Amino acid sequence: MEKLTETSSITRRSFLAAGAALASTAVFSPYVIGNSRPKERLGVALVGLGYYSTDLLAPALQLTKNCYLAGIVTGTPAKAETWKKKYNIPDKNIYSYDTFDQIANNPDIDVVYVVLPPSMHREYVVRAAKAGKHVWCEKPMAPTVKDCEAMIKACADNKQSLAIGYRCQHDPNTQAFMKLAKEKTLGKVKLITCAAGYNEGRVGHWKLNKALGGGVMGDMGVYAIQGARLAAGEEPMLVTAQHINNRPELFKEVDETTLYQFHFPSGAIANCTSSFGINTNFLKVNYEKGFLHMDPFSAYKGNKGTYTNGEINFPLDNQQAKQMDEDATSIMQKQPMLAPGEEGMRDIRIVESIYEAARTGKAVKI
Repeated sequence: MEKLTETSSITRRSFLAAGAALASTAVFSPYVIGNSRPKERLGVALVGLGYYSTDLLAPALQLTKNCYLAGIVTGTPAKAETWKKKYNIPDKNIYSYDTFDQIANNPDIDVVYVVLPPSMHREYVVRAAKAGKHVWCEKPMAPTVKDCEAMIKACADNKQSLAIGYRCQHDPNTQAFMKLAKEKTLGKVKLITCAAGYNEGRVGHWKLNKALGGGVMGDMGVYAIQGARLAAGEEPMLVTAQHINNRPELFKEVDETTLYQFHFPSGAIANCTSSFGINTNFLKVNYEKGFLHMDPFSAYKGNKGTYTNGEINFPLDNQQAKQMDEDATSIMQKQPMLAPGEEGMRDIRIVESIYEAARTGKAVKI
């Protein structure tokens, strides 16, 4: 089978030129953001020092070219001390949740990256925007569309950019299968099958707490939704859905596994699975004239697949570093974000429709 190369139907040069994938390697001159002093790199403050910040974002920020770890916000003094020593963070750039608003007076920090349970996203995105900082918010954007609207408005009102942490949209492997849909290389999309899940068993974790934005659709849900939307190249118009809880003693108030089906305007259909009880990560697409199979399609690195004309396998050292470098570049060049707040809100609107469909047992228009 032919490997995807410069001469294949999806070439490295062609789709990278169409997207933003070269941004992370570009070199930029000093610039001015608003009334701040000239900078070549943006200072980023991580809000919330859980697993994702500790194991993924902070290490990635050691690899970035256009931004760096400038500060932290945590409610745990012991964590603050550990991070201070490990990353040489000055005391003036370390905040608690009570002192967070003082970040407005800190020129070292240009971007606030909100990495908290979804129920807290709205509060800290709004506070960051009011403090005059650009905002990156981890996915899912928020529990409700109403929350998303408030977050978008706060950033717009304060003239700050807002990006959602859709790392996969910055991945050249994702951009490759998006190109298949856009250019109809294999004809129209007919059927999509997409699944993302892992086995969650931590008692007391926020993902099992409805009030904190838990439930599988409030976490893993956006992966399969994104897979279907991006592979289809259009937005779903109708959804049906079902919940399955095989561990009711653990998943007392939120969904463990959710199955959902999309109907797209073109006639394409999608069968999706999001799960806290099944280890799965794949995307399959049947086109009029061929197929695509990505396995995995949304892992942290190493996403790869095959399609009718060859392979999709673009090595990527670090998704998070690429995501943050490209989002920093967009801010510096005053360009639109690759995944702005509106993109995050699209998924949450679909999530709300999925829950309604599962509750009522009826097809729901999106």
